[in-house]
Amino acid sequence: MIHFNVPPYIGTEFDFMRQAVENHKICGDGSFTKLCNQWIEDRFKANKCLLTTSGTSALEMAAVLCDFKDNEEVILPSYTFSSTATAFVLAGAKLVFVDIEPITMNIDIKCIEKAITPKTKCICVVHYAGVSPDMDAIMKLAKEHNLLVVEDAAQGVMSTYKGRALGTIGDFGCYSFHETKNYSMGEGGAIIINNPKYSDRAEIIREKGTNRAQFFRGQVAKYNWVDFGSSWLPSDLNAAYLWGQLQSADQINKNRLETWNAYYMAFKDLEDRGLVELPFIPEECSHNAHMFYIKLKDLDTRQDFIRYMKENDILCVFHYVPLHSAPAGLKFGRFNGEDRYTTSESDRLVRLPLYYGITKEDLSKVIRCTLEYFNK
Repeated sequence: MIHFNVPPYIGTEFDFMRQAVENHKICGDGSFTKLCNQWIEDRFKANKCLLTTSGTSALEMAAVLCDFKDNEEVILPSYTFSSTATAFVLAGAKLVFVDIEPITMNIDIKCIEKAITPKTKCICVVHYAGVSPDMDAIMKLAKEHNLLVVEDAAQGVMSTYKGRALGTIGDFGCYSFHETKNYSMGEGGAIIINNPKYSDRAEIIREKGTNRAQFFRGQVAKYNWVDFGSSWLPSDLNAAYLWGQLQSADQINKNRLETWNAYYMAFKDLEDRGLVELPFIPEECSHNAHMFYIKLKDLDTRQDFIRYMKENDILCVFHYVPLHSAPAGLKFGRFNGEDRYTTSESDRLVRLPLYYGITKEDLSKVIRCTLEYFNK
């Protein structure tokens, strides 16, 4: 079976993990955690980066920092993973789902504007497939209405919008380093604090509500419990694993882009013939080849394609089931406006195997079987 995903592995990860053990520091905020934080800040020109236990916990931190009160609302796409929504539910926000643009599968800015009410506190943007919506327009809209912006950039590490790293544009950015992502620490993530006024509180809520980080910097005489918080610090063993991959970030990115481009070139004729739709990358965006998807005619065709590929020992998968139609979505939120594209487009989308180090033989087989399906 050709797997849909294989977690990235460079070969240096265990050496760094061994070093973490020898440092006698494998809990949170060890030397490798700090190295990863600094790498992200330097590489992406980020104000402040804090590694977290997951992309979900990064979103939870961002939602807490938004400080929702009295049923204030967050506007977000329904076409996303549950983590995007649950983070805000835990923080006390009411969810307002809106439609997507079919060309990128990203949140529709016109729908955001129509969903804004006096209760709106925040816009949460999801950078689907590592491709950004028009962040200039979203930030302008947020400024006009005095709203916070959270970037769910779980899939966006190494992607940019007009030269700016995804996750560094809104008030907060959230990365994931789950095993399915381009760079992995097994389970892990990071929050980017772009608005400096939130930096101190971010450290506090990440460290069980204490000012421990300020104490270690000599800014306070002793550390104490000062605020709400949780333990969102990853083990330094996980950070050491991630550090090995960050050292080879460009190599991983180049390899994934080569696979993505091979798919695109192989299937362009299918798109020209009206048999599939391929991913669209806006001119102002550079992407990280997080995924390669094709959109088929309808749900039945997609399911038939997935079955055909599985019979040929190739695992392809569909993606999100729209959250507004899920039991929890109905309980915690509402859909504003018309669902023109969210459900219909999600029904057509299928993802092909794409991971660092996929062999030429496996890649060729995926391409060959895909072409055979549509040419049969």
